[in-house]
Amino acid sequence: MSYETILYETAVGTATITLNRPDKLNAFNDLMIRETTAAFQQAGRDGGVRCVVLTGNGRAFSSGQDLADVESRSGEFSIGEHLRHGYHKLIMQMVRLEKPIIAAVNGIAAGAGCGVALAADIRIASDKASFMLAFSRVGLVPDSGTNWFLPRLIGQARAYEMAITADKIPAQQAYEWGMVNRVVPAEQLMETVASWAGPLASGPTLAYGLTKRAMYKAWETNLPEALAYEAYLQEIAGRSHDFAEGVQAFLEKRPAEFRGD
Repeated sequence: MSYETILYETAVGTATITLNRPDKLNAFNDLMIRETTAAFQQAGRDGGVRCVVLTGNGRAFSSGQDLADVESRSGEFSIGEHLRHGYHKLIMQMVRLEKPIIAAVNGIAAGAGCGVALAADIRIASDKASFMLAFSRVGLVPDSGTNWFLPRLIGQARAYEMAITADKIPAQQAYEWGMVNRVVPAEQLMETVASWAGPLASGPTLAYGLTKRAMYKAWETNLPEALAYEAYLQEIAGRSHDFAEGVQAFLEKRPAEFRGD
C-alpha cells in the first residue's frame, strides 16, 4: 500500500511508520491521520510484523493538528466530528494493536502529536525532543487521548500544569516525570530504538499483546475483576506455542525461539 504523508517500511519483524510532512513539522492533516491509522491496521494484519516503531521525519515528531488546514475550512469545520472520525480512530487503533509500539520521539511532540506519542507503549526520546500541550494557547482543551494518558503517566497535578501553562517540557524533564522510558543522544535515537525493537519482534509477542490488553482493562475494573481477567488471559497464553517453547527452552538451557502464537 502506498502513502502520501507517511513512510511505511518493514524489516526483521518490525514495521516503521514515519510521519512525513517535515515542512509542516509533521502536523496532522486529515490525510495523514487516515494514513497513519491505515498503517497501524496494515501492521496489525501482517503476521510478519511483531513490533511497530512510530517516528517523525525532520526536526519534529509532530507539531499536532495542522491549524492552517483547519482555518482554510473554518466555516464548515466541526472539531468534535474531526476528533471522532479522525484522531479517536487512530488512538484506538494503536491501543488495540496487540503488538508493541515504540514511539521514537525525535523532536517536538505537541498537541495531538503529544497524544499520539502517549498512545504508544514505549517512548524513547532524543535529547532534543520536547513535549507540549499547546491547546490552551488557542482556547481549547487537550484532546487526542491526552486527558486519559497523561495523568496516568505523570499524575494529575503535573498533567493539569502542562495543560494550562502550555509549557514546553524538555526530554530530560519528561523522563524524570515518567512520560518517557529513555532519553538518548539524538544521533543514537534510531540505533537505540532498533536495539529495543529487535528483541521485542523476536519475543513472545502473543504474551506482549495479552499483557497490553490486561493492563488497559485493569484501569477500568476493580481488583477481583482484574484478577479474573488475568486468569482468563493466562489460560490463553498457557495454551500457546510460545509458552511450550519457553518452558522447553528453559529446561534445555537454550534461547527460546518464539513465534508469537
